[in-house]
Amino acid sequence: MKNKMRLLIAVGLLTTVSASAISGQYSSQSSSYRTMHHMRRTMTARQHEVYDAMRKLWEDHVTWTRLFIVSAAGDLPDKQATTTRLLQNQADIGDAVKPFYGEAAGNKLTGLLRDHILIAADIVTAAKGGNMDAVGRAKSRWFSNADQIADFLSGANPTNWPRSEMRTMMHEHLNLTMEEAVAELHGDYGLSVRKYDQVHKQILSMADMLSDGIISQFPNKVR
Repeated sequence: MKNKMRLLIAVGLLTTVSASAISGQYSSQSSSYRTMHHMRRTMTARQHEVYDAMRKLWEDHVTWTRLFIVSAAGDLPDKQATTTRLLQNQADIGDAVKPFYGEAAGNKLTGLLRDHILIAADIVTAAKGGNMDAVGRAKSRWFSNADQIADFLSGANPTNWPRSEMRTMMHEHLNLTMEEAVAELHGDYGLSVRKYDQVHKQILSMADMLSDGIISQFPNKVR
């Protein structure tokens, strides 16, 4: 009973912080990300490949993140295998940008994304243990890492990936993922599923924004 109470307190902290950070404005925040998507002209086969590949990578990102959350929350025996697959996805995303931005940039992105996953795991572990101080510290690191990812991407393609929009997009992703994890840890499985649906929808907008930017920046490579 004591451990359950500590967990509920930690989860309550996560819920309060998440709700105040996002103010329930997901739809308005993500609308700008879809502007270019709605304005697309007829795409070539190669452009379709870029969009499909980017969507697959980021769908894998949120899918394996969800499976990790479920496994970690329930102490399931597949946790390690799921973690390994989730971390592989971060390398896959880094590899996908190397043809456009180079080996070093791809490796840098992979490193930042690995930190994104490992810090998220720290948050779940701390919440399960009822360690609110550790939750707060990990959450600060998580959002700092999100800003680093956003700034790195914006630096690579500032015209199509403005820094402010990239940061908003990353923060939205973190807040939705945190709400999904909180619901799962709290045993509110219906809400957890609904939050995953929101995460999934948001990540597709993010993937399309990245594809839009690559195609616009490298028209000779993606014809």
